[in-house]
Amino acid sequence: MSEHQQAAVRARRRWRSMIWSIVAIFVLAVALPSAGYLFAQTTTGEPQRQFSEQSESNPRSDMWRDGRRGEGGFTTQTGPYVTNQMMTNVGENYRQIRTGPVTTLGGWFLVIVFLAITAFFLLTGQKKIEGGRSGQTIVRWQAYERFLHWFTAISFIILAITGLSLLFGRTVLIPIFGHQGFAAYAQLAYGTHNVVGPVFSVGVLMMIVLWVRHNIPNKTDLEWFKQGGGIVGNKHPSAGKMNGGEKVWFWGGVFALGLTVIITGFIALFPNWGFQTREIMSWSLIIHAVAATLWIGLFLGHAYIGTLGTEGALEGMTRGRVDTAWAKQHHDLWYQDVVASGEKPVPEEELRSDGKQASPGGSRPAGQQGS
Repeated sequence: MSEHQQAAVRARRRWRSMIWSIVAIFVLAVALPSAGYLFAQTTTGEPQRQFSEQSESNPRSDMWRDGRRGEGGFTTQTGPYVTNQMMTNVGENYRQIRTGPVTTLGGWFLVIVFLAITAFFLLTGQKKIEGGRSGQTIVRWQAYERFLHWFTAISFIILAITGLSLLFGRTVLIPIFGHQGFAAYAQLAYGTHNVVGPVFSVGVLMMIVLWVRHNIPNKTDLEWFKQGGGIVGNKHPSAGKMNGGEKVWFWGGVFALGLTVIITGFIALFPNWGFQTREIMSWSLIIHAVAATLWIGLFLGHAYIGTLGTEGALEGMTRGRVDTAWAKQHHDLWYQDVVASGEKPVPEEELRSDGKQASPGGSRPAGQQGS
């Protein structure tokens, strides 16, 4: 046999060896597990009884099932969030609640509120000052009060935009910006939200302390609500410094929802206090999102009434002064108290020509004569 023929024979032998090796591996891979199964099914006596009693289900499945139920164990790790629990469902439960009812119901709530406000405006229009402006103005908000209001309001708007972006971004913004664009924006929104949040909290707390005395409920508020607050219909119910609707905004929005958002926000933002477990952190974020969404919905109504919905209302927070006709129509009891205290209305034409208002006490520029 020639050398070439011998090489061909050796090659065929190698191929046969490889094929048979593959066949043997396949057969053994199938046969050995099957043999174990057959042994478990056919063996009688104590070993079979022990196997049947202890392994009614897959032991590995039982291990993971126990872990997901929160079964305890032992660990040598240390740290504020280390426990003897192998695994937890807290994160998954939080994700399902956040992406489920919180996002779905919260989104529809805001849409319904916006549509309701739009429909109300289209049906009723702006609430005008009856009889037109008087041309006389009176101080409603001092400069420091206006600064606090706008400081807190602007912070609120920034937090609302960034917070809603993070809550609804996957559904609304990813189709617009794409995944990479949204990821970059989300990182910016997350950082902005965490920085502005504590600053905003200071403003809310100062508003509560400063204006709580104006928002004590009384019998006048009940009559204000019975008459539709002057927004529904043509009645002009009496009101003091704050009417019934503004008191609802103060107690329901600024106080209740505001403090809820602040407390839950601080729990989530500063986890190094030592008492926050994973459950507390997760529920804080859920409550934070729900309270913030409700507050934003209430804010939309508050902002509408104070701007587009009522003629002359915004001037109190921009100029600090309001027309006396507006004051008599919407806050007659407050106007009476102000006049009784010695405050005198200032004619519009006597205000400074450069557009700045007269001093908060109602004084006129030098050289002007009072009336």
